[in-house]
Amino acid sequence: MNLTTDPIPRLVRDLAVPASVGFVFNTLFNVVDTWWAGRISTEAQAALSISFPVFFILIATGSGLSQGATALIANALGSKDLAAARHYAAQAGLLAVVIGLVLLGVGWAIAPALFRLLGAQEAYLHLSLSYMNTILGGSVFFLLQSVLNGGLQAQGDTKSFRNALIVGCLLNVVLDPWFLYGGGGLPAMGIAGIALSTVLITAGGAFYVFHRLRQTPVGANWTAADLRPSARAFREIARQGLPASLNMMTVALGIFVITWFVSRFSPEGVAAYGIATRIEQMVLLPTIGLNIATLTLSGHNFGAGRLDRVHATWRTALRYGLVLMLFGGVALYAASGPLMAFFTTDPAVILTGRSYLRVAALTLGSYVVLYQTVFMLQGLKQPLFGLWIGLYRQIIAPAVVFPFLTFSAGLGIQGIWWGIALVNWTAAIVAASYGARVLARMIKPEAR
Repeated sequence: MNLTTDPIPRLVRDLAVPASVGFVFNTLFNVVDTWWAGRISTEAQAALSISFPVFFILIATGSGLSQGATALIANALGSKDLAAARHYAAQAGLLAVVIGLVLLGVGWAIAPALFRLLGAQEAYLHLSLSYMNTILGGSVFFLLQSVLNGGLQAQGDTKSFRNALIVGCLLNVVLDPWFLYGGGGLPAMGIAGIALSTVLITAGGAFYVFHRLRQTPVGANWTAADLRPSARAFREIARQGLPASLNMMTVALGIFVITWFVSRFSPEGVAAYGIATRIEQMVLLPTIGLNIATLTLSGHNFGAGRLDRVHATWRTALRYGLVLMLFGGVALYAASGPLMAFFTTDPAVILTGRSYLRVAALTLGSYVVLYQTVFMLQGLKQPLFGLWIGLYRQIIAPAVVFPFLTFSAGLGIQGIWWGIALVNWTAAIVAASYGARVLARMIKPEAR
C-alpha cells in the first residue's frame, strides 16, 4: 500500500481493522489473567487490581513512546527521508530499553510502600508483590514491544502486531494454568506464574515485532550512528511521546475521581460503575484501530506535504467511528440490563449499572471525536493538545460539574453519569473546533 497516494477510505479500513482485532485479543488476554487469579482467591484478584496503577504506568509509557515514534517515523517516510526514519526507529528502541530499566528499578523500590498505602497487608501484600515484581522484571519488553511496533505502524503494517496479540492470547490460555499449578517439571508458582506468563509472552512478542521490523526498509541496514544513543533523538521522541503518556495517565486519575464521587452514594454504585465501564470499553474496541490509522496516515501525509489527505483521513475516521458508535450505542442502550445481569446477580448493581450504560450510549460518539482529533494532531507533531484536553475532561471539569449536578441540582448518582456525558461532549466540541482551526491554518499558506 502507498500511504500518500492510495484512496483514504481503503487505507483507513486496511490499517484499522487488523489493529482493532488485535486489541480485542489483548482485552481477552487480561480477562484470562483475571479468571485464573480468581481460581486462587479473591485476594489474588484484588492483587491484580491493586497492581493496576503501577502496571498502567508501563502501559502508558509504552503507548506514548510508540505514538511519538510512529509520528516521527511516518513524517520522515512521508518526506522521503528513509535515513531519518531508520534513525528514529533505532533510537526509539534504545530509549525504550533505558526507560524500561529505570522503571524496573523505581518500581521495585516503591512497590512495597505503595501497596501498603493502598491497604495491602500480610498475605494480600505478599500476593501483590509476587505479581508486580515479576511484571516489573519485564519492563523493558513491555516498552520494546510497543515502541518497535511504532516502526511497523508508521509503515502501514498493523497486521504483525495483531498476529502477536492473537498468538499471545492463545498462549496465555495454556501458560497461565501451567505456571499457576505447575507440571511437566515446573513447580507451582501461584500468582507469580500468571505474571511470568505475561512477561514471557510479551518478550516473545517484542522479539517477533523486532524481527518483522528488521525485514522492512525502516528496520534494515541500521548504521553504528543509528545504534549510538543520541540525546537529540531521545529529546524529539520524548517531546512527541511524553504528552501522550501523560494523557493516558490522566485517564487513571479520571477513573479515581469518578470512583470517589460514586463511592459517596453506595458500594453497589462502585461495583456497577466498574462493571459498566468494562462493558462500555468492549463497545469502544472497534474504534481503537481508527486511532492508529489516523496517526499513521496523518504523519505520513504531513511529512509529504499533503495536508488535504490529512484532512480527508480525519473526516473519514470520524465518519466510520461515529457510524460504529451509533449502532453500538443503540445496542448498548437496548441490552443494558441483560449485559449487567451477565456479570452480577445483585438487583441494585444491575439497576445502577443499567442507568450508567443508557447515558453512556449517548456519550460513545464523543470519544470518537476526541481520539481521532488527538491522534490527527499527534501526526502533525502537535501532541500537547491531548494532554490539555485530558486534564480538562478527567480532572478540572469533573471537579466542578459532578458536585453541581449530583448535589446542587439534586440528581444524585445520575448526576455523575450525565456529568461524564456533558464533560466529554464539551471536550469533543472543543477538540473538533481546535483540530479544524489547526488544519485550516496549515492549509491556507499551502494554498498560496
